[in-house]
Amino acid sequence: MAANFAEIDKNGIVLKVVEACPIDVANNGGEQSEQAAEFFKKTKSLSPLGVKWVQTSYEGLFRNKYAAVGDIYDSNTDRFISPQPFASWTLGENGSWDPPVPHPNTTAENGRIHTYTWNEDTQQWIFVE
Repeated sequence: MAANFAEIDKNGIVLKVVEACPIDVANNGGEQSEQAAEFFKKTKSLSPLGVKWVQTSYEGLFRNKYAAVGDIYDSNTDRFISPQPFASWTLGENGSWDPPVPHPNTTAENGRIHTYTWNEDTQQWIFVE
């Protein structure tokens, strides 16, 4: 299985995600180690805006989620976080963004699943037909 690293800028923003050799990771400190990140830095140089490589898990087994371009790496909690979708949403303890009003039930009706979208102006979920 491949190992993946996210390139992080000085503000913690993910610039890109690239694949690494899992054998190199195993032979240089192992999964989630600073040694593996430093070794990877020697084999794959950073872009002009990049300041470090941080390993990410494609399966989301560590650091909250698989890193994507534009995500934020929070070094205090050692996890990747998606950008805040709306100003009113707050970051939950599990690393996901929570709306101020819980999402409505999406129970299927006549074989159709109800779909909703968030309206930031009214702070409500809007049913999409």
